[in-house]
Amino acid sequence: MTVVTTPDPRTVSHLHPRGSFRVADHPVPTGKEEIWRFTPTGKLADFFDDTLARESLGVTVDGPAEVRRLDMGQSPRGTALTPVDRAAAIAAGTPTATHLYVGAETTDTIRVSVRGTGAETPTADHLVIEAAPDACATIVITHTGQARHIGNVEILVGESARLTVVSIQDWDPGSVHLGQVEALVAKDAVYRHIAVSLGGDIVRLQNNVSYATEGGEAELLGVYFADAGQHLEHRLFVDHTHPKGISHVDYRGALHGDGARSVWVGDVLIRPTARSIETYESSKNLVLSDGCRAHAVPNLEIETGEIVSAGHSATTGRFDDEQLFYLRSRGIDEVQARRLVVRGFFSTILARIGIEDVEAALMARIDTELAFDKEN
Repeated sequence: MTVVTTPDPRTVSHLHPRGSFRVADHPVPTGKEEIWRFTPTGKLADFFDDTLARESLGVTVDGPAEVRRLDMGQSPRGTALTPVDRAAAIAAGTPTATHLYVGAETTDTIRVSVRGTGAETPTADHLVIEAAPDACATIVITHTGQARHIGNVEILVGESARLTVVSIQDWDPGSVHLGQVEALVAKDAVYRHIAVSLGGDIVRLQNNVSYATEGGEAELLGVYFADAGQHLEHRLFVDHTHPKGISHVDYRGALHGDGARSVWVGDVLIRPTARSIETYESSKNLVLSDGCRAHAVPNLEIETGEIVSAGHSATTGRFDDEQLFYLRSRGIDEVQARRLVVRGFFSTILARIGIEDVEAALMARIDTELAFDKEN
């Protein structure tokens, strides 16, 4: 398949710019643009420089899936993903991409490892995940080590397929990760994406979903914990173009430490042709100390009144005093009570991963983020 090099005519949302594979079609951000206004663009100059040579971090796959390398222009690369910013366009121009093909139902977890080896050399990769019709699988992508990385993930969910993708960002300090995740959901398919962002100085992910035809279902879930000086940003766009589609978004984040920043921007576009759809998006933030800032911006763009339901919500607050009082009145000390509240806040999302060892490891990782309680 030939990669498209002209601007994508499909997207008309004012919160989601037209896509293009041409780097020149995406000006270097100044921080004043709507899609960059929360991002510390001054620290990202090398991510927008298309003259820099970028190495591939490489992708290690463990599990029952066919893996092959795609040269530029080969199908299905470019089928679902059209870059919506300059960094994604640079990553889409890598000479090869990794193609992960799931051809049937499997109960074995497919584990994908992306590991950085240092922040001196900028890196970029493009991963294509394809689930064949009626296939069923869970894929866990883990990002670790140290890197300055651009990573595109293109996901094709075939008719009546069931695909869960868990993306874990647990980079070492000093790392920066910009990425675009794009899924195309076919008829009667169910797609679930769970983003877990814990490590790295700056993580900025654009997570998009569109529908190939009517009757697709998408669920976008997320968990993030921002420490002092961290910037964790998640931007979501659901493009309802066909009837009877379903989308649910639920992201939860906690912040602790001076300069901790989180950004969640959700946008659902319901086009005139998207009749009888259901959608809801939610963002919840728990602020654990002074000096933090959480931005939560839900948006709905509705172009037809013939829908089943549509809504959104966003909340940001501190500990629930009633919850703490309840726990302390039962003999639990304040430090442990605070930890239990945060664990409960996240467990609702993590429990939906459905992989016991992954859920346990992530909760243990969150416990390390809560170690500040031992000092308070």
